[in-house]
Amino acid sequence: MPFKIISKCPVCNSRLFATRLKCKKCETIIENEFELSKFAYLSYEQLNFIEVFVKCRGNIKDVEKELGISYPTVRSKLDDVISALGYIPARTKEENNNLDIITKLENGEITAEDAINLLKK
Repeated sequence: MPFKIISKCPVCNSRLFATRLKCKKCETIIENEFELSKFAYLSYEQLNFIEVFVKCRGNIKDVEKELGISYPTVRSKLDDVISALGYIPARTKEENNNLDIITKLENGEITAEDAINLLKK
């Protein structure tokens, strides 16, 4: 039974490339330097998150329910995956402010009424 391909060097943590491919049926062997998909370099946790995110069609509320995590945590995990894929997560000043308010609400630092008032501003 084949193993999941490793994508990072166990010695220096650099990205690995596939150099040999083999057909099980006719035993043809192709040797070259093949780059892996960006997704091959994601961690197990990141891949699991992406699988749930796609399954939920990107609906953050459904992802929250499926994983049992809060809205800010979903956004944080999504930003982590975006960064791992080599992109810069785009967040507006308003989004950062809203996440701060929601986090304060979750931590009991402000009331629901306070949060509503702050989000309306």
